[in-house]
Amino acid sequence: MDMRVKKQKLVLIGNGMAGVRTLEELLKIDPERYDITVFGAEPHPNYNRILLSPVLAGEQTVDEIILNPWSWYEEHQITVHAGRKVVEVDRARRLVRADDGTEAPYDRLLLCTGSNPFMLPVPGKDLAGVVAYRDIADTHAMIEAARTHRHAVVIGGGLLGLEAANGLMLRGMDVTVVHVNDWLMERQLDEVAGGLLRKSLEERGLKFLLKAQTQELLGHEHGRVRAVRFKDGRELPADLVVMAVGIRPNVELAEKMRLHCNRGIVVTDTLQTVTDARIYAVGECAAHRGIAYGLVAPLFEQAKVAANHLAQMGIGRYLGSRTSTKLKVTGIDLFSAGEFMGGEGTEEIVMSDPFGGVYKKLVIKDDKLVGACLYGDTVDGSWYFKLLREGRSVHDIRDKLMFGESHLGDAGHQGQSKAAAMADTDEVCGCNGVTKGTICKAIQEKGLFTLDEVKKHTKASASCGSCTGLVEQILMFTAGGDYSATPKNKALCGCTERSHQEVREAIRNAHLTKIADVYRALGWKTPNGCASCRPALNYYLISTWPKEARDDPQSRFINERSHANIQKDGTYSVIPRMWGGTTTPADLRRIADVADKYAIPTVKVTGGQRIDLLGVKKEDLPAVWKDLDMPSGFAYAKSLRTVKTCVGSEWCRFGTQDSTQMGQDLERALWAMYAPHKVKLAVSGCPRNCAESGIKDVGIIGVDSGWEIYVGGNGGIKTEVAHFFVKVKTAEEVMEYAGAFLQLYREEGWYLERTVHYIGRVGLDYVKKKILEDEAGRKALWERLQFSLDGAPDPWRESSRAAVDTRQFAPVIPIAVATHA
Repeated sequence: MDMRVKKQKLVLIGNGMAGVRTLEELLKIDPERYDITVFGAEPHPNYNRILLSPVLAGEQTVDEIILNPWSWYEEHQITVHAGRKVVEVDRARRLVRADDGTEAPYDRLLLCTGSNPFMLPVPGKDLAGVVAYRDIADTHAMIEAARTHRHAVVIGGGLLGLEAANGLMLRGMDVTVVHVNDWLMERQLDEVAGGLLRKSLEERGLKFLLKAQTQELLGHEHGRVRAVRFKDGRELPADLVVMAVGIRPNVELAEKMRLHCNRGIVVTDTLQTVTDARIYAVGECAAHRGIAYGLVAPLFEQAKVAANHLAQMGIGRYLGSRTSTKLKVTGIDLFSAGEFMGGEGTEEIVMSDPFGGVYKKLVIKDDKLVGACLYGDTVDGSWYFKLLREGRSVHDIRDKLMFGESHLGDAGHQGQSKAAAMADTDEVCGCNGVTKGTICKAIQEKGLFTLDEVKKHTKASASCGSCTGLVEQILMFTAGGDYSATPKNKALCGCTERSHQEVREAIRNAHLTKIADVYRALGWKTPNGCASCRPALNYYLISTWPKEARDDPQSRFINERSHANIQKDGTYSVIPRMWGGTTTPADLRRIADVADKYAIPTVKVTGGQRIDLLGVKKEDLPAVWKDLDMPSGFAYAKSLRTVKTCVGSEWCRFGTQDSTQMGQDLERALWAMYAPHKVKLAVSGCPRNCAESGIKDVGIIGVDSGWEIYVGGNGGIKTEVAHFFVKVKTAEEVMEYAGAFLQLYREEGWYLERTVHYIGRVGLDYVKKKILEDEAGRKALWERLQFSLDGAPDPWRESSRAAVDTRQFAPVIPIAVATHA
């Protein structure tokens, strides 16, 4: 007898992010309950609507924002009717009918019809060239218009309008943003932050017309828009007009089904419609407790609850969401959440640095953070949002609240690696509810080393992208030296289609010496680049054209700008140089005196045979360096870190070579050497290898007849044993061969690529051919390295010559505290 239970039929109307996420959650917990049918009005599989802005800007393609390809539907035996709009639902017969006559019965129905863009009811709104900005078709229409037309007007200075304007500008159009209010993004920013945003966007080339009311759209005789006319009589030429003035829940079908609608399809805490318990609604079309949400995180929270009830577990409840906002315009950082405008009974703590482009406002009520508005520095946005959501008292941290989590000591941790301080249960990706523990587990168990791999396996950073920086920190923290910031078969970053190799070759072949020159020569999509490409380009320029290209400190990571390692509590680590791991009584006394004078809490011997001063305040760094009067250890940089040594033949009865002197000579010759990634050396005086030379980027081992050189080792989370490279007789040959290898790596390695990965990419035989088999080439490499390093400044001693911005060490003080009675 067949004991199998007949599957129920589930029909999803709306093949978008909210609906398909509900199916994903359902398939996780009860994959056998339903035969699933999906109707989608668009002819595409489920894609990330949030990332249409990068597609418009040319930073991504449509294929790259697909969330669930057609193969996913096939794998889960889901019937898909794409490009078919549902026009009728017979609730009595429980039957769905599409515009082409396709029908599907249901036991449970899931409505995810999303929202429609609001079009201003002005004359001319139906002209050709007047579009909304809602889907792939709209995006393609704007891209096509940008190819043949010049003037674009975007009506609406909100989040979507600014993203559209930025994308069209990057496509080469002359863009003016028209906004009816006094400042941009007034729903997410206050007037000061809105002004800073406008200034930044104007510097990029956008134009703005504020407090302007559109009266009419004027057209050509052939039917295409030609201008926008305002109520004050002004006219603005326009070949393309983008309406980005808001959205409305799409309830057309629901009303036709006679479901109760009020600001959306009214649903309960279980996401069931109040009219029909067999019918659920999730996403922008749903109104829960009077609110229809338009951001992705609440929609995904709804999806999880709806899936729980569709699986008939009946334990989930959706109680509403707190939301935050970030702008998806590369190079502009803003964040807002909660009641950022303040109000009765609230206090505002404000910090403003117009010159630096930084503005922060925190709103407190009854000792709780109720709102935050950040511009220019959003690193603590997720922490503020966590405080806001949890509703915890901030009374005990109020005096440090403005400075972020990094200044709270034991009360809250952050720093260079906020990732290192987070608990495994802390949420990283708010859109998808992914915790740090989930990401770390995936990285460790599946051997993930790129951001794309983490997105694929965990969905972290796969939606709005605001957590991307934190996910990258977790990758660095967890994968160590194996972390790859940019997949090697892809473009350097989203600002360009060029690979690392193409960029390096262009800089050399075209003799480019400035970042701006690279942007112009290679057609950079983003005028000011981003946090991924600027440090890479800066390194490529100074390593290709030493003494000609100027180092740009603002295009370096925070540690290299500060010339010290930021720690999890916000203080810094200072590691002075000790040549080959040796020191003197005088140096030790200075270190002890400095530790006492500046109340440095921890003094530790490092694994690289140096002394680490941990817990230095940022404002004390210049004075600590001056009082130490020792060379910088560059422990903070993509550069030579240490040359570890054993005592060698000078003291050890087993030593065959003077490893200590060899280590000192190598370190003095290479000490200011920047590289694609950190570089570590070691010299052992005999094959007993006490200095662990076999797992270093360059390892030297003394033998009776000379020295053996090894390359490409790595002692990180995934230990890589170095390759035997060559055996030489003299110390001079060690310097030449080791230096030539490092210069080859400096000239050909990709930024953030360790020596082990460089060798893996080009092959050890290639490296041997360039150095061992080509004497003239080897000597030329060694000479180029010496030329590059000759006269290199010490940032601790020659701050002006090393372009150290000393303003960064001045403490920042909040400038205003306002109380609203």
